[in-house]
Amino acid sequence: MRVFSVALLTFTVLLPLTAQDVKPKDVRDAAKSGASSIPTLQGYLKNQPPDVRAEAVKQLTEVGTAASLDPLILGTQDADPQIQVLATDGLVNFYSPGYVKTGLAGSIRKVGTSIKGKFTDTNDLVIDGYVTVRPEVVAAIAKLVKDGVNADVRANAAHAAGILRAKEAVPQLIDAAHTKDTDVIYEALVALQKIRDESAGPAIQFRLRDLDQKVQIAAIQTTGVLRNKAAVPDLIDVLNRAKSMTVKREALSAIAMLPDPSSRHLYEQYLHDKDDRMRAAAAEGFARLKDPADLPMLQKAWQEETKTAPRLSLAFAQVMLGKTEVSEFSPLQFLINNLNSASYNGVAYPFLVELARDPAVRQALYAPMASGTKDEKIYLARVLARSGDSGSVAPLDKLSKDPDPAVAQEGLKALRTLQSRM
Repeated sequence: MRVFSVALLTFTVLLPLTAQDVKPKDVRDAAKSGASSIPTLQGYLKNQPPDVRAEAVKQLTEVGTAASLDPLILGTQDADPQIQVLATDGLVNFYSPGYVKTGLAGSIRKVGTSIKGKFTDTNDLVIDGYVTVRPEVVAAIAKLVKDGVNADVRANAAHAAGILRAKEAVPQLIDAAHTKDTDVIYEALVALQKIRDESAGPAIQFRLRDLDQKVQIAAIQTTGVLRNKAAVPDLIDVLNRAKSMTVKREALSAIAMLPDPSSRHLYEQYLHDKDDRMRAAAAEGFARLKDPADLPMLQKAWQEETKTAPRLSLAFAQVMLGKTEVSEFSPLQFLINNLNSASYNGVAYPFLVELARDPAVRQALYAPMASGTKDEKIYLARVLARSGDSGSVAPLDKLSKDPDPAVAQEGLKALRTLQSRM
C-alpha cells in the first residue's frame, strides 16, 4: 500500500500544470531561462486566466529579444483590454527600451482593475530615424487603433503608432481622429504630428474648432506641422474668435508655419504685442516669408526685445534672412547658446533643425559642434541628423569619437540616422 502511494504521488508531480494550476509565479519562474523560455511563455497566452496571460506578456517584454515580437503580436489579439495594452507597450519597448516603465501599461498594477491613462502633454518620444520597425508590428498596432477592445486600448495604440513613426497606420489614425473619445482623438493627432505624413493634413482640419481645448490645440499644432496651407483661413478665424490666450498663441504659431504673404498684416499686428508668445509667433511668420526687406525691422526688434522666447524667434528670423555668421553676439550664436538652457533648448533646437536645411547654416554649425559645450555638441548632432547632408558625415564621424562618452554616443546615433536618410 505504501509503495502504491509513493508511485501515485510521483505520477501526480509529473503531470503538466492545468489552466487552473498555473499561477503568475510559475510564469516568472519559467522566464528565468531567458530567450529559451519564449515558446513556453507563448503557450501561456492561450487557455489561461487573465493574470497568467498578462504575466506572460510582461515576461516576454522583459526577455526583449526579436523572438519575443511574434508572441507579443499574438498578445495584441487577446480579448482582455489590459493584455492588449501590455502587449502594445511590450512591442514599443523593443524599439524604445525602458518605455514600459512610462507607458500606459506602467500604470496597471493588477489585472482586473480599471485602466487609467497615464499620458502627459509632454508627448515627444519617437524612435531614432535609423530604426526600422517590422511591418507586422505596425499592422498589429494599427489594428488596435481601429479595433481595440476599448478607448484606452485605442488611445494607447495611437500613442504607440506615433512613437514608432508608423506611417502605415495613418489611415487608422485619421479614422481615430473622427471618433468621439477625446483621448483617442488627441493621441491620434499627436501621432500624426510625429509621423509627418502631410497628406493627412486636410483630413483633420475639421478639428480646428473642436470644443475640447486640448484637442483643438493638438489639431492646430498638427495642421502647422503637416503644412496644410489650405487651413490658413480657418486658423485666422480661430485666432480672431478664440477667447483663450493659449488657443490664440497656437493659432498664430501655426499660421507662421504656413507662410503666405496674405498673413503679413497679422505678423505686423502682433510683432509688438504685449504677449511674449504672440510676438515670438509673429517673428517666426516674418522668418518664413523670407523677404530680405524685413531684416532691418527684425534686427531693431531683436535689439529692443528683453524676453528670451521672442528673442529666440527674432534670432531665428534673422538667420533665415541671411545672418548666418557665428560670432559672439550674432543671432545664430544666440540660438546655439540657448542649447545649454533647460528652459529654452526645446525652442532653440527645432529652430536650428529648420535653419540647417540651408547649406550656409549647416556649414556654419560644424565649428561650434566641434568646439562647443557638451549640450551644444549633443543638440547640434541631433540637428545634423535631421537636416544634414553628405558634407555632415565627416563632422559627425569625428564627433562619434569624442572623449565624452555621452557626446560620442550621440554623434554615432546622429551619423546612423543621417546615413539612413541618405
